[in-house]
Amino acid sequence: MSEREILSNYVYTIIASLVNNGVEQAVVSPGSRSTPLAYAIAHTKEIEMFRQVDERAAGFFALGLAKASGKPVILLCTSGTAAANYYPAIVEAKNARIPLIVITADRPHELREVGAPQAINQLHLYGEQVKWFAEYPIPDEAKQTLPFVERHTARAIAVAMSAPYGPVHINIPFREPLLIDFKELPTSRFTAAVGNKYGLAPEARQLIEETVTQAKKGLVIVGELPLNTDRKFIWQLIRKLGWPVIVESLSGLRGSVPKGCEPYIISTYDAILKNAAFRQAAAPDTVIRIGAQPVSKFLSNFLMEAMPSKYIVIDEDPMFRDSTHMTTHAIHACVNESFNEIVVNSVADRVYTEIWQQAQQKALSHIEHYIEQEKDEGALVGMMMNVLPEHSDVFASSSMPIRDIDTFHMPTVKDIRIAANRGANGIDGVMSTALGYSAATPSRHSYLLIGDLAFLHDSNAFVAARYQQLEMTVIVMNNDGGGIFSYLPQASVERHYEDLFGTPTGLTFEHLAAMYDLHYTRAEDKQAFEQALAEPKQKPIRLIEVMTDREENLLTHRKLWQVINEELDTWLS
Repeated sequence: MSEREILSNYVYTIIASLVNNGVEQAVVSPGSRSTPLAYAIAHTKEIEMFRQVDERAAGFFALGLAKASGKPVILLCTSGTAAANYYPAIVEAKNARIPLIVITADRPHELREVGAPQAINQLHLYGEQVKWFAEYPIPDEAKQTLPFVERHTARAIAVAMSAPYGPVHINIPFREPLLIDFKELPTSRFTAAVGNKYGLAPEARQLIEETVTQAKKGLVIVGELPLNTDRKFIWQLIRKLGWPVIVESLSGLRGSVPKGCEPYIISTYDAILKNAAFRQAAAPDTVIRIGAQPVSKFLSNFLMEAMPSKYIVIDEDPMFRDSTHMTTHAIHACVNESFNEIVVNSVADRVYTEIWQQAQQKALSHIEHYIEQEKDEGALVGMMMNVLPEHSDVFASSSMPIRDIDTFHMPTVKDIRIAANRGANGIDGVMSTALGYSAATPSRHSYLLIGDLAFLHDSNAFVAARYQQLEMTVIVMNNDGGGIFSYLPQASVERHYEDLFGTPTGLTFEHLAAMYDLHYTRAEDKQAFEQALAEPKQKPIRLIEVMTDREENLLTHRKLWQVINEELDTWLS
């Protein structure tokens, strides 16, 4: 058998195993050493291939695809620093629990540590940021080679798709020549057993039932949920309990709210928990949390101050995700039909639930008035959320965009979903992730809400749109700098504040939009922004640059919190 035939059989065995185990999409960056796999992916009709020349942006694009689809996505690059550029996206994937199949091509063993170009140590390159690592053998005629790569590829996907989801890394060395014969996929003989969607064990169900029976002041918290979670089981539990439910925007429970569940939803928790009297009146004796801990600092402080006697966390990972260290019982389970078996005999204090509901209504009233009357970023975000069409996805950047979404995205029956990179909470790669997320959901309306610094950080993301059809409306809140720092203690020290934290650039983005052939609109005020949202897109990607003021944003946000705080004080006194 010729070297070319050996190499062709080798790479097509890998691709067949990927397809057989559920892979449907791949993101490929150009490079010589990865040529055999790139050719095989491009020639395989069962895999949808996306291209991005910037590996750092490619990593986040693949993360967005997997985040939206809930399926494993291939990420392929050549050897050397190309592989190192995946690291930020892999860090986010590990912490956000996203199934990436990272494949790095490598130099053969004889070219390592001898000064060969593009040869770095790629073994365990990503350390503990991946769930599993494997190095494959050099393609050869040994009888064991093809069964080995077939089974280990299946294993990689099984590990990535086992709860909790996460990235895996496969390093594959190739010798030259690197060309292959184009052929159809061989029949894959091995499929890994995937899926440990274990439900509530009987003893866990008994613990929940006993806890509910004893609770007088019960509170449910729902944070960001694992991929592919069927939320109907959570809604059914909410109806049974009748407790107030703190719902983070990333939970997916603020949109498509079922009839009858609206009274239980508490979306204004970050605002009302700023009030000391309310925190005292609303202190729970029991908390049941599903999913990740919401990022609200005021919620975390409230829980530590309240010290509930029972704090149950239900998560699909045995790792205790609890930065407050309040958990008394951790239940290792996925949300599924086993939740329907919970029998509820609640003796909860109705007055306690009503306190939360009344505070929610008072805060919502002020937020609605604020959205109507004010002109700062918060009001702009609230207006945007109100006018979004049915079946919309909003990807929010870290810092102020996700915080404004949390405050101004009110519960609705409309199908509106929120997503963000909240695994590591960075601002890098946000635009690439959002474009990947949009590419996986072409039937939905896609929006990205981002600040000017995060936008600059990932402007290479638009390169991907030169290679495949992508659609999105990008909204850049340009307040000329890092707006989040205005709310932090650093802002109280004027010396060096602008140099180190405000970091104004003085940049606007109409020329960048022209370079990438985007539909560009500059909105100087709220009315212009609303008009820009309403007008049809002239090109697949629309960029709306909204000019805002950091100082105005700070003052008007504080004004809203103050008026809510004063009403709560008057009411509770």
